[in-house]
Amino acid sequence: MEYSSFSSFSPSSSSSDDDSIFRGITHCLWCHWFDDDFKAKTMVTGDDHHFQFLLDDIPHFTHYLPSHHLKAHSNPLHNHPAYSTVDQYYVDVDDVVAQNIVAGKNAQKCGRYFRLAGPRQKVFFEPQEVHACIVTCGGLCPGLNTVIREIVCGLHHMYRVHNVVGIQGGYKGFYSKNTISLTPKSVNGIHKRGGTILGTSRGGHNTSKIVDSIQHRGINQVYIIGGDGTQKGVAAIYEEIRKRGLKVSVVGIPKTIDNDIPVIDKSFGFDTAIEEAQRAIDAAHVEAESNENGIGVVRLMGRNSGFIAMHATLASGDVDCCLIPESHFYLEGEGGLFEYIEHCLKEQGHMVMVIAEGAGQELISKDKNQMDASGNKLHEDVGSWLSQQITDHFKGKGNILINLKYIDPTYMIRAVPSNASDNIYCTLLAHNAIHGAMAGYTGFTVGPVNGEHAYVPFHRITERQNKVVTTDRTWARLLSSTNQPTFLNPKQVDMINKDKKNFTRQSEAIC
Repeated sequence: MEYSSFSSFSPSSSSSDDDSIFRGITHCLWCHWFDDDFKAKTMVTGDDHHFQFLLDDIPHFTHYLPSHHLKAHSNPLHNHPAYSTVDQYYVDVDDVVAQNIVAGKNAQKCGRYFRLAGPRQKVFFEPQEVHACIVTCGGLCPGLNTVIREIVCGLHHMYRVHNVVGIQGGYKGFYSKNTISLTPKSVNGIHKRGGTILGTSRGGHNTSKIVDSIQHRGINQVYIIGGDGTQKGVAAIYEEIRKRGLKVSVVGIPKTIDNDIPVIDKSFGFDTAIEEAQRAIDAAHVEAESNENGIGVVRLMGRNSGFIAMHATLASGDVDCCLIPESHFYLEGEGGLFEYIEHCLKEQGHMVMVIAEGAGQELISKDKNQMDASGNKLHEDVGSWLSQQITDHFKGKGNILINLKYIDPTYMIRAVPSNASDNIYCTLLAHNAIHGAMAGYTGFTVGPVNGEHAYVPFHRITERQNKVVTTDRTWARLLSSTNQPTFLNPKQVDMINKDKKNFTRQSEAIC
């Protein structure tokens, strides 16, 4: 089969027909183009014109730097004792990962793909010329220190890079000149500690000052760990670097304990958060079960998305009600929360409730325009508010005496070290970020998509937030597990279904 590679990066492409990612498709028409933001859109059409292929590509040095400024080198992993025995340890430049792997029989035959993460045959940095920096931004999350450690050790042990520094205090550390040298010895054991050894902060982003600092210090690989707000900042840094024509690889590593970053399967720290949340739920259950008309209320993280509350509830089996931002609830009247609490107390003598921090804000928020330094909307403490509302409700009834215990473990959960599962995940994130940077890619983030780690352009993870879909089967499993009401009236159900249909049509239109 003859074809021309869709990749804009050709030095490491193989000329063998066996290297085609579509070995079973014959007589395909390949085409590609780039817009002003270097977001490649690539399409493959078969003989019947029924198969369409769309690649959400990431920028590469060859897209904006003159060729005489670039020189490709053989990947030093070729002589690495750990990798030399691995079959096919290089990722082919044309290997991709599908964003969606399940489609109905009536679905359009189209697909969106991302570049598969991993080491390439060619790299665009010599080890001795690499000057890398790492920075952590935003709130704390289990696994931050693990990612830092694995970037440092990965650069050192895999690529023999010895010049790595840590930027202290978040974005503002770039222009405050607060840096520390990072070596495998200095980061040894930090994965067993919570928090981040580099310190963190919200806000402080000044694109021009940050890039000035990067340029002045001679940094050419930048690894920035943070959530959606941080990733928007990373995208701005990349754009400024591209405009200045600098050979600097800018890599974002997505971090949010809430798991609200789209496209990727999950964010690091999420598994640890679910595991730690069980301790708080268990304590609430013991308190509630041990007291007459005991009610245990546990507030968990989830500013805009209720994934932690939902998964912690499913994992526990002791929760009677879970409240999340995506599912509105009401207190008074038939089918309301108070009625359900009374039902639980009557039937079993106690109740355990989990509530995400962003749930019910429409009931209590006084100033909806207040923001924190990262641009996130400030929320009221819904756990304390709801506990008081429940207490006042039963005081008014007079004939029911309740024992309510409110537990807020959010900052305890954020500060713990990552568990085994997250440690492995953080290692994969760090290593794949390194492989992409060394291969000359820039302006990307990394994460698992359908179980395979991929390179994702910034605009795909900052365009929206990942949210719990209250009309899918996972939320239905939760409702079945807790036996709680949906707190929705028929009109709201119709509106949700209508929105879901509109989203499906928009997704099909994109294809």
